[in-house]
Amino acid sequence: MKAKPWRQFVLEVNLEVPESLENINFKRIILIHGEGFGAWCWYKTIAQLEEVGLLPTALDLTGSGIDLTDTNTVTTLAKYSKPLIHYLESLPEDEKVILVGHSSGGACLSYALEHFPEKISKAIFLCATMVSNGQRPFDVFAEELGSAERFIQESQFLIYGNGKDKPPTGFMFEKQLMKGLYFNQSPTKDVALAMVSMRPTPLGPIMEKLSLSPEKYGTGRRFYIQTLDDRALSPDVQEKLVRENPAEGVFKIKGSDHCPFFSKPQSLHKILVEIIQIP
Repeated sequence: MKAKPWRQFVLEVNLEVPESLENINFKRIILIHGEGFGAWCWYKTIAQLEEVGLLPTALDLTGSGIDLTDTNTVTTLAKYSKPLIHYLESLPEDEKVILVGHSSGGACLSYALEHFPEKISKAIFLCATMVSNGQRPFDVFAEELGSAERFIQESQFLIYGNGKDKPPTGFMFEKQLMKGLYFNQSPTKDVALAMVSMRPTPLGPIMEKLSLSPEKYGTGRRFYIQTLDDRALSPDVQEKLVRENPAEGVFKIKGSDHCPFFSKPQSLHKILVEIIQIP
């Protein structure tokens, strides 16, 4: 049987692109990972978005994924978010992007909305830390992890990059705990990938209080995707976030753990495409 030419295959795929996606103005989607993850975690999402003619880009935040920065030197949200900020600064004047942020990556979305509202068409928070003005990203996890102060004093998962006599610089959960918190519905292959790919999370950025103004952050179009079998950020906490900081639209993924890009990739894709098509 003769193989189909590659060009013909591409044309066939493009013929399946929904007409409404061909007509949307902003096709660039920037995927921002959460704590410990990297651009690698979006591999299913990237493939699915490309198949429908969209232009996804997954970024490694500073000290994450294959970015070589020492995590212990990443002390502020500005430094942590630098790859995203650099990307937004380099966009042509008339171009906007759609941001998708997972977990604590939501803080980077909020930071970007405050500093580059004119560059962002929509911001999609995926079981993420959609904080209010003056709140720390860590505060969102307080129900599961205790207060920030208590975590810094007592947690066994802290990393002291500058020595035990100095404040902690990062944290990383033990593997078995991570499996229970993050991957309770994820396929074993994806869990194995995460176990060999995850890196420590810098502590400074998630302990930083965000300054968000109604004039900039408040004008952004925000959407929230809730994960209903999430043990890292419980559905109740996600509901509370949306109540306290209302979004334009709220979507729910049944049966998803904290990593829907692994556990429910089709459902996540469908919702992302739906949000992208909202005028």
